[in-house]
Order: sequence, then structure tokens, then C-alpha cells
Amino acid sequence: MRMKIYQFLVNRVPGIKQRYHRYHDKATGAKKLFSWLYLIYLNVGYHVFRMESLGIISEAQIYEKRSVPVRMSESAQNAEKNPHLTVEQVIDVLKGYDVISFDVFDTLIFRSLSKPTDVFCFVGEKLGMLNFRDIRMEAEFNARLECKKKNGHMEIRFSDIWDRLSADTGLDSEKGMRLEWECELSLCYANPFMLEVWNRLGKLGKKRIIVSDMYLSHDHIENLLEKNGYTGADKIYISCEYGISKADGKLFNLVKEEYSSGKMIHVGDNLISDIKNANKAGIETLLYPIINRNELLYRAQDMSYLVGSAYRGLVNAQIYSCQNVYSMEYEYGYIYGGLFVLGYCAFIHDYYIKENLDKLLFLSRDGDILLKAYKLLYPDDNAEYAFLSRKAVTKLMYDMDRHDYFRRFVFHKVNQGYSIKDILGSMELDELAGELPPSINAGDELTDKNSSILRSFIESKWDEVRAVYNSQVRAAGCYYKTKLLGYSRAAAVDIGWAGSGAMALYRLSGEAWNLGCDVRGIVAGTNTVYNAEPDAAEPFLQSGRMVAYLYSQSHNRDLLKKHDPDKGYNVFWELLLSSDNPQFVGFYEGDERKGVDDIYDAALDITMRFGKRDVDPDGVAEIQRGILDFVTQYKEHFEEYPYMFNISGRDAYAPLLAVACKNERYLHEIEKKFELEINVV
Repeated sequence: MRMKIYQFLVNRVPGIKQRYHRYHDKATGAKKLFSWLYLIYLNVGYHVFRMESLGIISEAQIYEKRSVPVRMSESAQNAEKNPHLTVEQVIDVLKGYDVISFDVFDTLIFRSLSKPTDVFCFVGEKLGMLNFRDIRMEAEFNARLECKKKNGHMEIRFSDIWDRLSADTGLDSEKGMRLEWECELSLCYANPFMLEVWNRLGKLGKKRIIVSDMYLSHDHIENLLEKNGYTGADKIYISCEYGISKADGKLFNLVKEEYSSGKMIHVGDNLISDIKNANKAGIETLLYPIINRNELLYRAQDMSYLVGSAYRGLVNAQIYSCQNVYSMEYEYGYIYGGLFVLGYCAFIHDYYIKENLDKLLFLSRDGDILLKAYKLLYPDDNAEYAFLSRKAVTKLMYDMDRHDYFRRFVFHKVNQGYSIKDILGSMELDELAGELPPSINAGDELTDKNSSILRSFIESKWDEVRAVYNSQVRAAGCYYKTKLLGYSRAAAVDIGWAGSGAMALYRLSGEAWNLGCDVRGIVAGTNTVYNAEPDAAEPFLQSGRMVAYLYSQSHNRDLLKKHDPDKGYNVFWELLLSSDNPQFVGFYEGDERKGVDDIYDAALDITMRFGKRDVDPDGVAEIQRGILDFVTQYKEHFEEYPYMFNISGRDAYAPLLAVACKNERYLHEIEKKFELEINVV
């Protein structure tokens, strides 16, 4: 009967089962009793009040939704809520005290992960042991219960945990403690806000002490603090060495007794242990809000476990440490572009090694920030920037792919208010405007009724078309000879979406320029089901001449169906890779400079011509700064763990996917800050 009731109340609905076990498992005392009441609530909510969300396992949801601020950046909102938390104001408060006490973790020291117990995953990998994190957590829990029975308190030492682990698993406790400590030390770093506060208080001659509830020893904590710049502590109080804690309030009583003659304040992040219990002991307090408090509200959770933890840990610390207030553009780059660029660069590098390439070309303009990040990560790879654009490609391929030439220049502009004169000007065939047939005039609007007539007319003048473009093909050949001649295998890197740039270089290098280089294509994403030509690149993706990072028809198909250019998704991603470089127009023989940004290469006797600058340069600089800060910090924190750079395309897309809700409101707010023109022809 008991099992039937359990089956009915718990196992029948997956979401109820998950929520109940999360709360009930390892619960004791009143919490266990409350878990049964919680189970009744879940069943009543789901079956009676039709709260269908309770029946869904959170991890099984296809797309999560996050409503982030759109009026201002997250860091600005945080500063607005905590106006007293600037370094200057905190110093003004703390300098009025003789003794300043600090908590350690989440106050002075941050971990590079969103949960402290995630450190155990790295230990388990070193030990080669499955599910080590949970085993380690259970050993600590049981060691505390055993200590409570034996000593009347739960303040255990590091060795107590590992003695328990060793008995349970057979692991060598000395080796295990050494590996765990190495991982802990490598994944911890100084909170920049508090490090500045600490150092300035030291210059003022203030006594600074440490009060922490922790199983690590005094020497461990001292080593950790000094490694991260916190030197000169007057005394360090660790709960495991006294058998009393901040959690029970007794450790603060001891501290108060030993510093009874001076005015004291404690700084920490826990409302109970650091604030309430310190106040009970007669110690004044300053709350430093925990950086992870908005994690469930704003951060993407639908990610692989370790990459998600690393991503959220770094973002939470950067945005909520109170060290700086950032612009929305910076946060767009840091929060939504950083992981993508990092993962994409790692993907490119892996392909470079696997395919034994000897050259990478990062195509303008998306390649600007990509190359900067790539050089930070892989400085020894042979990678450089190369000018190319959709307009330049269309002209260079005019005779090899007439269909695409007319499609882009003519048929994509039908019924959009362009005159025939405008179209010929865009094609650089202005002289043909005076030779139009009687059926069309230069001033006529291009429509579906006259577009075919215009194509037929241009084809009738193909010798004149050749005269315009052949010199550009030769000039481009001179340019790419300096990039590709002498190399056997290269790849062109772009954001996507059809991969036209890479495939054009593949054909031109072999058929027009005879460079002897096998050119591949690497794109972030491909055309999707919403494109008029969704299968355009499929033969090349299938053969391996082109590879895609975020998604393609063969992987992450949910993204293939989610990524809708008509809703602006191409723009959102291209904005992340935006550059303040002007639009590239094409290659020309001789000194053909017409604009201030045009470049004449005297050695090659060619001109690279550029159009207008179509984005706000300050905003772009902020996006790029955010991306490069994330890449730099991630590299610094995880360089000892190379596998942490194996970031899947699905993980890279997840942060932006999480805010693509409410009609992409946040993403469109970012877009409004720019006047970006995508793929102008």
C-alpha cells in the first residue's frame, strides 16, 4: 500500500518527482516533514489547479526564458539598488572602525564557478571517478552528522571528509586532499572590489581579520588569501579549528571577546551567518550582496553542466561584484558574445589542427573581433585578416555564377523602391544607363515586371560587363596571392550564413587565380528553414568542405528551426561580431582611391575601396571590449583545464537563446542602439 501511494503521489508525474526529490533527499527533522507537505502541494497544484508547469522537468524544457533588464544594463541596475556599494563609500564606512572582519568565500574570494561544489567535478576528473561531486558532498554531509553525534557540533576538518571518503570509496585520502586543494586553489581568485578595499584599509593602518566557516585549515585559508593578494591579516578564525561557527553565532562571540577594546565591524554575504549572528554578538555589519543572487532570474541554465557553471560563475562575478558599471553594449558582448566567440575560436583551432591547415583567413568584417580573440587564445596559429564582402564576392563571381550575380544585385531589390539607375550604380555599370532599351527607363522603379528585362539587357552587354569586372578579379587575385600562394590547405572564417565568401575563394583560387591552395569554409551558422535557399550549402557541409559551429542540418536542429532571420536573428549575431571598419566594396587595379578609407597598396598596385561606416563606433568598441574581457578571463581561470574549452555550439547559443523571449524584446533594444546594415549589396 505504501509503495502504491508513493507511486501515485511521486512517480506518476516526472516534474513532481523531480521537485520532491530535490527538496526531500537528505532532508532531516522539520525539513523532511515539510517535504511531505510540499509533495501534497505539488499534487494539488498539478491535478486540481492545472498548474501544468509543475509536471515538467525543468531540464526537459526545450527553450528557457529569461527576462533581463531592457531599460539599463544589469550592472547599472545593481548599482541603482546598492548605491552605497562603491569602493569609496565602503571605505568611508569601514575606516570608522578599529577592527574590520571579513568573510572569505563569496566576499574576499570568488570561485570561477556558479556553485562551490562544482569544484569537486574537476577533482573527480583528475581521480577518474564517476559522480565524484555527489559522492564528495555526501561524505561531507555524513561526516558532519557523525561529528554532531560525537562532539555536539558539525565543524569538521578537511581530513574528516577524506577519511570518510577513503573508507567509502577506497581512494587514497592524502592524494585526494592534495588534488582537491590544487583544484580549489586554481579555481579561486580575488574579488577585485574587496581586494581594493582590503589594500586601502591596510594603508590606513586598520586591523583586518578573517572569520570563516570552513573545513579547510588556517594554513589553507592563509595560503589562498596570500596567493590572491590579501596579505597582512591580523588573525584568521576558521570554524573547524575552534569547533564553533558563524552559523551558530559562537565564533563571533569569541572574536568579540578577543577584540573587546576596539570598535568592530564584520563584512560578509550571508544574511544569517554574517549579518544576524554577528549583530547578536554585538558586532556591527556590512552586507556584501552575494553575486549569484540573480542567477536563476537572468542567467541561462540550459547548458552542459561544467561549461554552464563556468559561464555563469564568471558573468555573475563580473556584473555583480560592484566593481564597475558597464554599458548595455559591453554587457551584450560580455554576457551574450563572450562564450560564443571563445567557443567558436576553439572550434576553428580544432579544425585547423585536425585538417592540417597551414593558413586561416578571417574575413572582414565579422573576422575583426574573431581574429583578436583568436590571437589571444592561439597566438602561434597562422591566422590573418582578409578583406572580402558579399558585394565584392558577387562581383568577382559575376561570370562563374551569373545566377547569384543577378539574384543579389537585381531580384533581391525588386519592389523595394530602387530605381533602375540605382541598381546599375550599385553594380558599377552606370554607363549602361544611357543604353537602356525603350521598354525601360533609368528612372523607373525596379519591379517584378521589369527585372527580367533588365537582366536580359545586361546580358546583352556582357563584354562591357567583363571590362568592368575582370580588372577587379585580377586585383583581387594579386591581393589573395599574398595570402594563399605557397599554402596547400587554408580555411576562410566567417559568421555565415550561406558560406558564399569561403566557397567563392575556393573556386576563384583554383579556377581564376591558379594559387594551388585548397580552400575550406568555417561558418558559425548556416541558412535555416526560414531562408529561401535553406539547402544552399548542404553539399559542402556534407562533404566537409564547409563546417558549421552553432548549428546545421546535421546537428543542433532545434536551433536550425529557432534561428529566424525574419525576426532579426542574423542581425543579433552579426551585431556581436560587428566592427567599426567601413563596408568593403571591392578590389581595383591601380591607384583608384575615391574615399578617405580607401587603401592603395603600392607594392601590388591595387586599391581596396571601402564604403560608409554603418555602425556606432563607440558601441562596437564596447561590444568588442566585453567579448575580449570574457575571453581573457575565461582563459586565465581555466587554462589548467584544456577540456573546458570544448564548448559546444548549443552551449554557445544558449545565453542568447535564453533572452530570445517576449518577441526578442531585449535583443531588439540592443539593435536599436545601432544602425547596422547587414549584407548590403
